[in-house]
Amino acid sequence: MASTQFSSIRAAPVQSVQELIKEPIPAVPQPFILDDPQPPILSASTPLPQLPTIDMKHLIMSETAGSELEKLHSTCKEWGFFQLVNHGVSSSFMEKLKSEIGEFYKLPLEERMKYKMRPGDVEGYGLSPIRSEDQKLDWGDRFYMTTNPIHTRKPYLLPELPPALRDSLECYLAELQKLAMMLLGFMAKALKLEKGEMEELFDDGMQSVRMTYYPPCPQPELVMGLTPHSDATGITILLQINGVDGLQIKKDGVWIPVSFLPDALVVNVGDILEILSNGVYTSIEHRATVNAAKERISIAMFFNPKSSAQIKPAASLINPQNPPLFKQVGMEKYFKDFFSRKLDGKSYLEHMKIKNEEA
Repeated sequence: MASTQFSSIRAAPVQSVQELIKEPIPAVPQPFILDDPQPPILSASTPLPQLPTIDMKHLIMSETAGSELEKLHSTCKEWGFFQLVNHGVSSSFMEKLKSEIGEFYKLPLEERMKYKMRPGDVEGYGLSPIRSEDQKLDWGDRFYMTTNPIHTRKPYLLPELPPALRDSLECYLAELQKLAMMLLGFMAKALKLEKGEMEELFDDGMQSVRMTYYPPCPQPELVMGLTPHSDATGITILLQINGVDGLQIKKDGVWIPVSFLPDALVVNVGDILEILSNGVYTSIEHRATVNAAKERISIAMFFNPKSSAQIKPAASLINPQNPPLFKQVGMEKYFKDFFSRKLDGKSYLEHMKIKNEEA
């Protein structure tokens, strides 16, 4: 997301998990094995709550707008996650994008490694960056890159992708940029922010994308596809590529598996939106588990304020009865600090809170 160099990032001991499991492996390599192996996925005997669904058509249509906006507001407060349906991105286009991303992960390793992460950088293809000696490796290969503002794109990443994938991605980025701004506008209305307060922060803001391939694992309970964390973003929009579930969210201390609806996008509140809303909206810890038999592929798009923005609670929400709960920090420093820390639940958001003694 930021163009800063990150000297604390070290190279991973393997180039690709996808490549690692091409031949049967006798055991999961030690750097991937969790200190506390995961319990089996939650028992089916206990009915689990389903992720709320927000209907974009209902938000737009005047006769349903009020009730759907209230539903969006309560969902962002209580869940911080929802499935978005009737979002306007055509299912035929999404199928084409899914196919192109699938084809990318079928390329030979040497083709994929043309886009590998360079020393000290977080962008590119490979395993998740290593930021601490005790960090466990995620069981997945990811391709992460900044996409907006356009001038911040790395010339050797998106512009050099296979043409069909590049063109589909460009269309998808444009579609999701429009969708994200509409969603943020509805959230601003629900929060009763002053007109333009949200748009001014996010218009032509920092955006990035991450395509992730989670290979099957012979002992999935020993590893994690994506370490539990909350996103550093304003909002994140996730598309599951190949119909294999694995996303789980932590609600009331319980990990809940998300079962994706056909053609739905999953949207989540990030730390920046929790700060901006002064704690009204909640960024939720989530993780990706892996499958013993099938690979899982997903694409996440991250939407953030512009680099010149100040990250702080919205001025129109602050008054003597509702003091700020979070510190103010410039956007570039916010991301530099976030990316230099180990991914660990909501620890960075905790770091941003104003403690009683500071207040």
